[in-house]
Amino acid sequence: MRTPIHRNETRRRIHRRIRKRLSGGAQRPRLAVFRSLKHISAQIIDDHQGRTLAAASSVQKSAGVANGGNVAGAKSIGKLLAERALAKGIKKVIFDRGGCLYHGRVKALADAAREAGLEF
Repeated sequence: MRTPIHRNETRRRIHRRIRKRLSGGAQRPRLAVFRSLKHISAQIIDDHQGRTLAAASSVQKSAGVANGGNVAGAKSIGKLLAERALAKGIKKVIFDRGGCLYHGRVKALADAAREAGLEF
């Protein structure tokens, strides 16, 4: 009998496969998205230096998001992240969906970041 594979293990396997060909540098840092059941977070990362340049999460009180587990919360986090990135002079990024499907909250965050001025 096969042991069932947990969905998080599948997501991590897909994320490793994506990360083989995605890497963010100083010119185009990586916008990495993490989605949990209750929250969503996103970071803009320079992989060459190993530094987080900007971040936003529904866990943060300063984000002002009541619930990060829905599309509205993801949109506000995407907008907030884009504003923080533009304030630091970051305009172009590479999108890393983190092994999740580009659908629902991940898509809402990406669309909101694009509307707020990020290019990817």
